[in-house]
Amino acid sequence: MSFPQQPDANAPFGYAPNGVPYSEKSKVVAGVLQLFLGCFGVGRFYTGHTGMAIGQLLTCGGLGVWALIDAIMLLVGSNTTDSQGRVLRG
Repeated sequence: MSFPQQPDANAPFGYAPNGVPYSEKSKVVAGVLQLFLGCFGVGRFYTGHTGMAIGQLLTCGGLGVWALIDAIMLLVGSNTTDSQGRVLRG
């Protein structure tokens, strides 16, 4: 008889295949926020990358190009991280 494994306090959402704990942030939420509000850097504020978010805010998302590319990278990228280097949950 096996007992359920206790959740790890250091990684409440589990570990990514590379051994890094998953973030509490979702890459789908970050990508959708970036897609619709990328001119304001909202997707990057959500993930904690405030420097990049302020850059997008000041340039209006690189006139929309930077925001669109960033949204695509957040949605389909497998190595997207939050500000603490943890992999965003799928």
